[in-house]
Amino acid sequence: MSDAVRTTCPYCGVGCGVLASADGTGARVAGDPAHESNHGRLCVKGAALGDTVGPDGRLLHPMLRGPDGGFRRVEWDVAIQRVADGFSRVVAEHGPDAVAFYVSGQLLTEDYYVVNKLAKGYLGTANIDTNSRLCMSSAVAGHKRAFGEDVVPGCYEDLEQAELVVLVGSNAAWCHPVLFQRVTSARDGRDGPRVVVIDPRFTATCEGADLHLPIRPGTDVRLFNGLLSFLFRHGVIDPAFIDAHTQGFDQALAAAEAEAGDPAEVARQCGLQASDVTAFYRLFARHAKTVTLFSQGVNQSTSGTDKVNAIINCHLATARIGRPGMGPFSITGQPNAMGGREVGGLANMLAAHMELGDPVHRDIVQAFWQSPRIADKPGLKAVELFDAVGEGRIKALWIMATNPAVSLPDADKVRAALAACELVVCSDIVGHTDTNACAHVLLPALGWGEKDGTVTSSERRISRQRPFLPVPGEARADWWAVCEVARRMGFGRGFDFDHPHEIFVEHARLTAFRNHEPAADGAPAARRRLHLGALARLDRQAYDALAPVQWPVTGEGAGTSRLFADGVFSHADGRARFVVTASRPPAHAVDREYPLVLNTGRIRDQWHTMTRTARSPRLNGHIGEPFVDMHPHDALRCGVREGMLARVGSRWGSMVGRVRHGGGILAGNVFVPIHWSDQFASDARVGGVVNPAVDPVSGEPEFKHTPVRVEAFAVRWHGFALARRPLPASALSYWTLIRGDRFLRYELAHRERPADCGAWAKTWLGADGADADWLEFEDRDSGVYRAAHLRDGRVESCLFLAGQPHLPSRQWLSSLFAQERLGEADRLALLSGEPPGGGGDPGPVVCSCFGVGRNTILALIRRNDLDLPAQVTAELRAGGNCGSCIPELRRLIAEARATSEA
Repeated sequence: MSDAVRTTCPYCGVGCGVLASADGTGARVAGDPAHESNHGRLCVKGAALGDTVGPDGRLLHPMLRGPDGGFRRVEWDVAIQRVADGFSRVVAEHGPDAVAFYVSGQLLTEDYYVVNKLAKGYLGTANIDTNSRLCMSSAVAGHKRAFGEDVVPGCYEDLEQAELVVLVGSNAAWCHPVLFQRVTSARDGRDGPRVVVIDPRFTATCEGADLHLPIRPGTDVRLFNGLLSFLFRHGVIDPAFIDAHTQGFDQALAAAEAEAGDPAEVARQCGLQASDVTAFYRLFARHAKTVTLFSQGVNQSTSGTDKVNAIINCHLATARIGRPGMGPFSITGQPNAMGGREVGGLANMLAAHMELGDPVHRDIVQAFWQSPRIADKPGLKAVELFDAVGEGRIKALWIMATNPAVSLPDADKVRAALAACELVVCSDIVGHTDTNACAHVLLPALGWGEKDGTVTSSERRISRQRPFLPVPGEARADWWAVCEVARRMGFGRGFDFDHPHEIFVEHARLTAFRNHEPAADGAPAARRRLHLGALARLDRQAYDALAPVQWPVTGEGAGTSRLFADGVFSHADGRARFVVTASRPPAHAVDREYPLVLNTGRIRDQWHTMTRTARSPRLNGHIGEPFVDMHPHDALRCGVREGMLARVGSRWGSMVGRVRHGGGILAGNVFVPIHWSDQFASDARVGGVVNPAVDPVSGEPEFKHTPVRVEAFAVRWHGFALARRPLPASALSYWTLIRGDRFLRYELAHRERPADCGAWAKTWLGADGADADWLEFEDRDSGVYRAAHLRDGRVESCLFLAGQPHLPSRQWLSSLFAQERLGEADRLALLSGEPPGGGGDPGPVVCSCFGVGRNTILALIRRNDLDLPAQVTAELRAGGNCGSCIPELRRLIAEARATSEA
């Protein structure tokens, strides 16, 4: 790829380097071998980025909602003026706190910077929050309490240099595959790290781990308080480090001893085997080089901040921080969650890691910006911000690059709030989302491959996102739209940027400005580790060529891999803080009416609310519809079976998904993925089910513990359809939609069976024209109906219905859409749903990178008596790219072996 542009992946916080170039309406993509985050590796989502670009579904022009509720295209000048007038009117009539912004970890740092500058420094409100509140704010709060600043102290190399890696609340094999592969690759060597996984579910990450602790949801604080007590009692702590560099150890230890001094009692409270708890504690005690990697399972809790600090306490007590192969490590969920935090993207922060509550910090920022005012109190965090919208306290809201009508808890309430708001502005790259449906103004934004700026990864590494695609329609950068609105509101001097380079340099200058200022109480100067002073000298050419670098950046322009090696932290006295933590139950307990605990999270091949990944056929092949993963015993008690549809309901809402038994979930728990919205399913927005309780410190919602009940979703028939054009599924009781290669796939169910299946199918498939070549089969006794519509020998659509959810494989039928004309054998076999001769069906996709199916893999394993994933990779390439399917390959090998031994 000699013409490739070096850029950065727009998915998770790993921050992988990408080589990309335009390729017709798509893009050619490869991993960047020179990028330190991934060394050329990409996960399946990153490898499929080329499938997700293009004009289909893009918001290409500014749009205003008319009196009839429909949108009309307008010029940018008209749209900008409407936003500026609306915000100006609300501020004049109700004050600055009547306006708000809700932004995203998908924004570039430059976008984030200008919108925070407008809100906090010119409008004078801190009512700007981000969807990063939903995933990483507990880590932020924990870092600030312990270190005095939101700092991740380590780097990715520590995962390879560690003797022990503890993954807490992280399904890294699916959610951060490139990092997980760095760990597993290190394990292939003789001195690779031991791995412990702490998670209520047995996920793909648990495959191959040395120890899995299926912890009872919400008991992490007790487990790590027990570890702190164990380390003290066994003499593993470092008294010299504690005395010289920390405060509060005695109080934190006393609290830990009081509630978790007995490992056996800890095990009982956490729902674990006592031997497993002791084994974990001993592993931690014996291995000085320990990294504790934590993610959403820790953060998304009403006690998330305490969970973070309970983990950090154990590392501070043993001085396992700031040195190679050790430290607490928060792994972020979005590409620029860290960059947003740098510029004050959260409602309780100022830019450059300064504090809204500190008058000295407010003075520093206002002086640097030369702004007319500065927000003087924290703004509303995400959940309470949308509560304020619903209550009418916020009357104008600008949403950027996120879909809160799907992703926030109690999402139906969010939707109602947006519908009642006087002015809702949405900046987005796609036209149709659940949130955009509530907007008054739609502003077309640039997407990945078009945007120009920087992002910061989980290891503090700043990387460039560079444009390599033409700008579609009238799309514009988010920073440009914000600056244009600011100018119309009379703030031209502070927003006279012409290029993202100018914004980045201003951001870098602010990180260095008065960086040693004494605290308000006259305490000694505290050095903020976020320092980009050397990058403030970049000219446009140097900015365009900027190589990935970890902050803080020294005067010579070199990055810094690890922090706190000198034992000096960011609190004014330079000491870290132990934080007293205590276990407390989740906000809402299960009861007779809602006896199960709902846990939500990601699946391997989808991202957020699927506005990008759903465009890629290869990403849609692995899991094609929303599901409810539950223990077979719970399913029996709830009156549902695997493959059936079930409704999951809470006090806040409900959703419908397909029951499955993944084999990794504890009795009493259910798991539902977060990705499906009204754009892709009839009723699968799990955010509408999740309770809105939040951590009192961080404001992060409790996505991992909502009391629910599960009951059968009664339908008369199940089915699926494949078609080259969209079908009118909205009238059906249940439907989901995914995009395949040259076709759309619908999973279907309905409460009533058509009186005349043939007549209904012809009309529904649009096959009632004179040129339709119509094939059908019906067995009324069994309730089976099958039909196919061909034109000029090419399959246009097919439909399969049955009284039960047991239907033909979709994989072989999908392959027929690649044929311009069906052969006679395929035509004859079409209605059976099986390939001619009954063979050749690859089965559901396991390896999305190379499109390898389950049946193909099992047949190879059984034929050649394979016992290692590497042997499968050698024959089929499955597992040879991103490696995220390797755990599934292990399960298939175990399944084949169990079958052969039966």
